Amino acid sequence: MPLAREFFDRPAIEVGPELLGCVLSHQTPEGLVAVELTEVEAYMGREDPASHAYRGQTPRNAVMFGPPGYAYVYFTYGMHFCVNLVCQLEGSASAVLLRAGRIVAGEELARARRPSSRRAQDLASGPARLCQALAIDRTQNGADVCTAGSALLITSSTDRYDKKICQGPRVGISSAADVPWRYWISGDPTVSAYRAHVPRKPKPVTPSPR
Repeated sequence: MPLAREFFDRPAIEVGPELLGCVLSHQTPEGLVAVELTEVEAYMGREDPASHAYRGQTPRNAVMFGPPGYAYVYFTYGMHFCVNLVCQLEGSASAVLLRAGRIVAGEELARARRPSSRRAQDLASGPARLCQALAIDRTQNGADVCTAGSALLITSSTDRYDKKICQGPRVGISSAADVPWRYWISGDPTVSAYRAHVPRKPKPVTPSPR
């Protein structure tokens, strides 16, 4: 059964840990792939310097400012998509980034989309890999994940409350880097390795010949 929209009508820091163990599925013409979520990060909108919404609404992040229970998909580093689920009341821009998951349906199709992954645990380990395995791109930006029959759907898991949940800093961000708003299932092999943000070194400038 899909998660109720009211589930998302709360701050991302409350929704995030409760999403662990839930299942995100995407039905496409090629077939269905589903992942059990094992790692997420919460972003708290205008009060969070690491959030895309920190400096206000733009055409890119407009979905974050909409009602809860919708997907916000963005393109990063010129090559990867990442998917978030919008939380809280319209206008708050609170959202949860889906960082990693374990494939529970459609593994063969996920492998075809990610031929470089030799192990099943790597198919959706990391936000970009998760989107690749589920064929999520900007086409799904604004998708309703709470309505039965939606192609992109989030459903509850009966055993999520039996799992040990860990909490710590978010991965690879430069602002609010120490805030412990990343949540993951302890010991799960799909959880991505923690990496702190490393500032890029400026390229050396070669003096022009005189």
